[in-house]
Amino acid sequence: MAFEGILLGMGNPLLDISAVVEEDFLQKYDVKLNNAILAEEKHLPMYEEMANKSNVEYIAGGATQNSIKVAQWMLQIPGSTSYIGCIGKDKFGEEMKKECTQAGVKVHYYEDETAPTGTCAVCVVGGERSLIANLSAANCYKSEHLKRPENWALVEKAKYFYIAGFFLTVSPETIQLVAEHAAANNKVFTMNLSAPFICEFFKDVQVKVLPYVDYVFGNETEARTFSKVHGWNTDNVEEIAIKISQLPKASGTHKRITVITQGADPVVIAEDGKVKLFPVILLPKEKLVDTNGAGDAFVGGFLSQLVQEKPIEDCVKAATYAANVIIQRSGCTYPEKPDFC
Repeated sequence: MAFEGILLGMGNPLLDISAVVEEDFLQKYDVKLNNAILAEEKHLPMYEEMANKSNVEYIAGGATQNSIKVAQWMLQIPGSTSYIGCIGKDKFGEEMKKECTQAGVKVHYYEDETAPTGTCAVCVVGGERSLIANLSAANCYKSEHLKRPENWALVEKAKYFYIAGFFLTVSPETIQLVAEHAAANNKVFTMNLSAPFICEFFKDVQVKVLPYVDYVFGNETEARTFSKVHGWNTDNVEEIAIKISQLPKASGTHKRITVITQGADPVVIAEDGKVKLFPVILLPKEKLVDTNGAGDAFVGGFLSQLVQEKPIEDCVKAATYAANVIIQRSGCTYPEKPDFC
């Protein structure tokens, strides 16, 4: 099986500015623990304050980019993944390019001359994390970039696509182009609910692309928000997973499978109107470093087996393995080689 460029991700490349902070830091900036939001005016001074902390770390991040890097790491075949998004022409952008290329991912960034590379404040309190994304350049992605021959070639080559829901806030048109290509060419299109605010405030663009999605990823909070927004009157994650999997489908080639994580509780997989539960690898509290990137790593691990056409059990096993590795480290980082078989 030829793996070159088999998996293409598209999303918002962000440089994570990660630091352990106190509870009152979150209160000062009106940030809830374990949430993911877009930065408002009141949050902007936070980035400077975090950059001045002695424990600050800079890690190439952004949800989709994390997942693609983890999939690449699990596959251990250079160039099997590629990634598209928008960065600024600056030091952070160069840093990101270098880091992803070293990780073996083929990056085709659109470089915006007017905005700085996007950043994400990762506030870690007691191992839990809150994310505040200042998209900047990431918000400037244009579908014209995708249509350039050298970039569209990545779409043509890929057999699997992954886009986090966060990209719906930037370029729904780009997502639609890729989704329609996947449906027309019998390819696999996967997406993430990503955050409660996406399900609430970007419902229309999310609903428009859902018929094309073969695998929907999410966590229990996002699933419940999705249910509420769609008036389903249920908080039962298993029921919601089944309902999502049964929403209308644009192409009948692949059935839709819903994959919902629930922290330390079992992973819920819904397909064919039935649910299967898979336990996660439990980690003693003292080994938890931070949960930033856990969901992204889960998806990356899952995709690394999916592109090899492995059964769903293997996909989930790789997903929980990758997530377990990531939460024992700072940010979405990993050792040189995976210890997964």
